[in-house]
Amino acid sequence: VQLQASGGGLVQAGDSLRLSCTASGPTFSEYTIGWFRQAPGKEREFVAVVRRRGGYTYYADSVKGRFTITRDNAQHTVNLQMNNLKPEDTAVYYCAADRQLILSSITRSELYDYWGQGTLVTVSS
Repeated sequence: VQLQASGGGLVQAGDSLRLSCTASGPTFSEYTIGWFRQAPGKEREFVAVVRRRGGYTYYADSVKGRFTITRDNAQHTVNLQMNNLKPEDTAVYYCAADRQLILSSITRSELYDYWGQGTLVTVSS
């Protein structure tokens, strides 16, 4: 599967953005899709994840209540709606996919096999 992330940009604190991850390939619905981010000088960190059929989602504590992840298997798309953005949300955001992850591993970036190219989100104060 090939992934393409889009939707980043420069916004002010309190604004919203919606990131999209579009995938190619006929088996998209079989993949767990995660969003990760990496700020300058920091390690890549988990943001949110949605399991294969969209019934299970999980968020990092830092974004819970502000970000919402959804998927549309017919459109091969996973969206990350980001509300009430903060300067500390500034990072390059990546989407990633994997078919084999068990539930206890879905936040571990090193276990995802496929990655998009990243999209930059900059939040000014």
